[in-house]
Amino acid sequence: MNQTLKRVLAILVLAVTVFAWYVSIFGIGSINSAKDALKYGLDIDGGVYVVMEAQTDLKGDELRDLMEQTRAVIDNRVNQMGVAESSVTIEGEKRIRVEIPGAENAEEAISAVGKTAQLQFLLADGSVVLDGSHVKDAQISTDGSYYKILLEFDSEGASLFEEGTRKAYNREVTSVIDEVTSNQIAIVLDDEIIVHPDVKSVISGGNCEITGRYTKEEASTTAALIRGGALPVDLVEVQTSVQSATIGADALDKSIVAGAIGMLLVFILMIAYFGMLGIVADIALMLYVALFIWSMSAFNVVMTLPGIAALILSIGMAVDANVIIFTRIKEEICAGKSIRVAVNAGFKNALKTVLDAQITTLIAAVVLYEVGTTSVKGFALTLMIGIVISIFTAVIITQLFISLLAESKKFAKNKYFGVKEDGTPKQFLHKSFSFIKNRKIFYIISAVIIILGMGMSLVRGLNYGIDFTGGTMIQVDMHKEVPISEVEDAIDEFNLDPSIIYAGENNTQVVIKTIESLDNEKRAEVVDALGESFGVTEEDVLASEQFGPSVGDELKKNAVKAVVIASIGMLIYIIFRFKSWKYGFSAVVGVAHDVLMVIAFYGIFGFTVNNPFIAAILTLVGYSINDTIVIFDRIRENKQLYKKDGSEVNIDRSINSTLNRTIMTSLTTLVVMIPLCIMVSASIREFIIPLMAGVIVGCYSSIFVCSPLYYDLCRSGEESKYQKQTKSKGKKRK
Repeated sequence: MNQTLKRVLAILVLAVTVFAWYVSIFGIGSINSAKDALKYGLDIDGGVYVVMEAQTDLKGDELRDLMEQTRAVIDNRVNQMGVAESSVTIEGEKRIRVEIPGAENAEEAISAVGKTAQLQFLLADGSVVLDGSHVKDAQISTDGSYYKILLEFDSEGASLFEEGTRKAYNREVTSVIDEVTSNQIAIVLDDEIIVHPDVKSVISGGNCEITGRYTKEEASTTAALIRGGALPVDLVEVQTSVQSATIGADALDKSIVAGAIGMLLVFILMIAYFGMLGIVADIALMLYVALFIWSMSAFNVVMTLPGIAALILSIGMAVDANVIIFTRIKEEICAGKSIRVAVNAGFKNALKTVLDAQITTLIAAVVLYEVGTTSVKGFALTLMIGIVISIFTAVIITQLFISLLAESKKFAKNKYFGVKEDGTPKQFLHKSFSFIKNRKIFYIISAVIIILGMGMSLVRGLNYGIDFTGGTMIQVDMHKEVPISEVEDAIDEFNLDPSIIYAGENNTQVVIKTIESLDNEKRAEVVDALGESFGVTEEDVLASEQFGPSVGDELKKNAVKAVVIASIGMLIYIIFRFKSWKYGFSAVVGVAHDVLMVIAFYGIFGFTVNNPFIAAILTLVGYSINDTIVIFDRIRENKQLYKKDGSEVNIDRSINSTLNRTIMTSLTTLVVMIPLCIMVSASIREFIIPLMAGVIVGCYSSIFVCSPLYYDLCRSGEESKYQKQTKSKGKKRK
């Protein structure tokens, strides 16, 4: 690509970046600002979600059919409530998740969702022909162009339907139902007509078909509603959440400010350390954030508070790719190469490392998406989008601008590429350390921390939140500071043994937690009791959550499953890329080490272990391995370049040559998360704290655990090989 074309593309990229940010902030014409264009989850917009579990022993295809019938019936019911953007999805095998944005009264919403459905076949005069109990089956068929619905009735239903079709066919009734003529039979669910076909003949035998210009989806949905009849299975409420839009909006505004502060700090840090290269990285990062936000809007991804955390986390990861590239360029310059040659060599050598690091994180994100709950899936999808865009901006955009700098007479100088005039790089640390020689010290440190943390966890137990133990949380705006003892007295009649703390500015809110899982009706009674004592109403309930014990058990099971699957996936990938099981084994041990260290951290300090913690741990599984991959890549390279040197020398050389990069990438990730941790809500903080701990632990393990472990495996192999050779020589002498 010639320089003129590069300049045109660079100007175009800058123009697109500026325009994208202008539109993101202010909007233009019919295009809303990013804040208004994005679709938000219930934790931001407010609303109700409820998870209900089917009480059935069915399995396999029968269970799937049953759940689809149930979902269709509930979806129809929710749509009747007139709520925009509501969703009804099957979660796991036996659960239905219903999200109702904007709903504030949980009692009404849950009652509407869980009531028994009424399916009826009506003549035009409103008389009942039969009800859903007589429907044996409803399936779909096609003639090649359109789909039709096939109905089958039981013997009693067949007789009733024959009589009804006779009356309709002969037009013996007078229509009193809008849109239903005297020769039609209306099929009604929950007092809403779902279809009203013409009767073209008297139908006997218990079978009939409903024809029309149905698509496959339309026919399948209608058939499911008819087949479901009167809600085909009992449902038990296992999880409920009510969120006030007030809390969500406040958290969103604070997240935006925290994100802006974090980005600014990253910008400053990158410029201070990399000079002109840092400015290039900042431009790429600005484009990255804009592309990320509008990709979320284009793909209609629901933005949640954990999703915002994922965005901010991905900023640190996007910077990481640039740090890897810039570090390699600086090394090439320090090796005596010209700026242009160093840039080309740096990108070439860094590319595979960037891809390896990002792909391992992508593996973890995919597993998280497949195994996680609905809220966790949103976080995982957000992370995946971020990874793809970060690769594009780091590899394509960054390369474009840096190649222009390298070809410029004014900027093609060491000082603009983070290198001093004497040819030495600008870096945090200049001294080389003997990591391998002192490896046992760090093994012992890790072992002591893990044993101490696990020991304390066993003695006093981890501080599980209600997500795991089951229980209820109610956050109420009291409009003034009320003594906690008075709140306890107000709800004493329920014998909840609650934990009550203050929240909000000036302690005007109280958060009531109890290990007892209160159903919708019981929660309403607690709020009524608070109303009698303090005058609060249902509208003052800012947030309410209820978890059944089974939810926590499933979270634990899925978390372990996700860690195992992700570790196996990364192990296979690393073995494939590095052509050695020793790299893969060392990396996976490092992942296990990081998870155990974070759990130990929670055991020692007593932080709450909850759903956000699980999401953070699973993210850590993919993220913490990044530094390890970078070091391993350098070890592999140095083993080829310095074949005469032993493993200890080469591994120490590799760790030291990547040390500044490892520190820098961890620092940029922490810097972008700190404002979020300080400024935003407790729910975000519960997610960020384990991530911050994981970043620190991941940096530590890459340097002091994984690489030394790889050395021990190599040394063991070399010793075994030496022993075999020695033994063989001994036999020959005999």
